[in-house]
Amino acid sequence: MVIHLTADKHILIAIAPADFRQGIDGLAALCRYKLSANPRSGSVFVFINRNKTMVRASSYDGTGFWLMTKRLSKGRFLHWPDSSQNIEPFIAKQLRQLLLNCDPMWQKHDLI
Repeated sequence: MVIHLTADKHILIAIAPADFRQGIDGLAALCRYKLSANPRSGSVFVFINRNKTMVRASSYDGTGFWLMTKRLSKGRFLHWPDSSQNIEPFIAKQLRQLLLNCDPMWQKHDLI
């Protein structure tokens, strides 16, 4: 099994950078205590590092956690969302654009 990004998958983007040295348990604690979200909900939680060069996504599938990492060879993720909230809901298409480091084409009213 893998993390499936479908139109109905609940995806939450953490706005503030995370410390990736903490691993999956630290990211799960961050979901629960900082983002007020259940890390075992089946949602995909997406985090960025302080330098905006690496993204991690985690999800719980009922038997354990999946953790995906993407580190850019050059440059930074330029279009990370900026919000007054700690977490932002996304749809799969928006996450794909974000991970490809594309210019964002979404609008606030498009969010589910």
